Amino acid sequence: MLALGSDHGGYILKEKIKKHLDKKNIPYRDFGAHSEENCDYPQMAAAPCNAVLSGECTAALLFCGTGVGISIAANRMRGIRAAVCSDIYSAKYTRLHNNANVLCLGARVLGDGLAIELVDIFLAAGFEGGRHARRVAMLDQTAETGE
Repeated sequence: MLALGSDHGGYILKEKIKKHLDKKNIPYRDFGAHSEENCDYPQMAAAPCNAVLSGECTAALLFCGTGVGISIAANRMRGIRAAVCSDIYSAKYTRLHNNANVLCLGARVLGDGLAIELVDIFLAAGFEGGRHARRVAMLDQTAETGE
């Protein structure tokens, strides 16, 4: 199951992605926003990321105007590896090499078709492990020790 979250700037794109996920029978839980009413991206990132960290969800898709703000908020949480992607290569390799568990997309900088394609690529890619596992472990160590 996927966790979805957005602020007001990402709400419309999140709704379009939900329709795409429905067509592909991919289960998700929508943690909001549930309208275009003004809300704060740091708060909107917390619940979907906690669902990933608890194991309730396997990954999260987060949306805001640029994807940047909500990715910064997500990456403040130990164990979250969130990536803002706006191209196919990054969406694929952030999973393959970085084991990203959160994809962040900017509703004001991406077209709907590209956003859908990025979601599909991100979800289809799996972590390669190997030399990349060592690097991901280093990220987790840095998050814990600051070194």
